[in-house]
Amino acid sequence: MTEQAGQWHFLTNHARVLFAIARDPAARLRDIAEVCNVTERTALSIVSDLEQAGYVRRERDGRRTRYTLCPDGTLRHPAEAHVPVRELLDVFTSRDGQL
Repeated sequence: MTEQAGQWHFLTNHARVLFAIARDPAARLRDIAEVCNVTERTALSIVSDLEQAGYVRRERDGRRTRYTLCPDGTLRHPAEAHVPVRELLDVFTSRDGQL
């Protein structure tokens, strides 16, 4: 049994990737994967999901990819559908560390 089996977490990998992009829109996929403790393939899949859902846009900048957040949408779960993504980002990416 793995160390994480039977454990649960408050944040999904999708949320972690979104927060990583919010903190560094010029981050390489490799860096996003490392920060989120997922594989590059998983990070790419999550970024694609976020892009398809309208939360993120990807743009090529030379040989790099730059990400742009689209924080005006709302959360997907019906219980939180009234909460703008911007509010979640503000809480988890605040610079002063205060909640």
